Amino acid sequence: MKIYLATGNLHKKKEMCELLSEHEILIPKDEGIDFNPEETGTTFYENSLIKAKALYEIVHCPVIADDSGICVDALGGEPGLYSSRYAGPEFIHGKPDGAKISQEEQNIFLIQQTNEAIKSGKLPKGEYLHGERSCHYTCAMVMYCGGDRLFVAQETFEGTLIDDISKQCGTGGFGYDPIVFLPEFNKTVAELTAEQKNEISHRGKAVKALKKMINL
Repeated sequence: MKIYLATGNLHKKKEMCELLSEHEILIPKDEGIDFNPEETGTTFYENSLIKAKALYEIVHCPVIADDSGICVDALGGEPGLYSSRYAGPEFIHGKPDGAKISQEEQNIFLIQQTNEAIKSGKLPKGEYLHGERSCHYTCAMVMYCGGDRLFVAQETFEGTLIDDISKQCGTGGFGYDPIVFLPEFNKTVAELTAEQKNEISHRGKAVKALKKMINL
């Protein structure tokens, strides 16, 4: 089946090609489609549906869209929905002009902001799976097939944030992966093989759930 992926992120395309190897996966750039919908949702699911519907209106083929981000418990779940736009404690939800900072800067800022929150002792109440530095990725994934026909899966991937940028490790994955440590593996997400990550990641688990629904 030909399936379009509503993203311009080549790393996401690579992961989805691995996870859905039996299908042809295309992104808008592959066919010269200018695609940059405004993500105005207030949840991961809402943003993924906005992207899926927007691309479907152009290609009229099944579309998969996901919206994902890192949620740090000590920061009350921030940056969460705004992970790609996060620009430090002063611009948790992104800069007013929309300008983005480098991933390295995002990683440094997120560690520093988390350290400061922990040092203050004023942490939000809630479950801290791996202690006060616990965090998780969330992925909401939609496969939209037109009209009212769609499939939805939302999954998480738990870890703990390292306490100093000098401890970042790994060259695999992308985004915040080098600074998210997995106690059960004694590795960061970026140190996992692609196969290991796809087996346990938020995106990998969401794809598996979608495939089960689609094949019913």
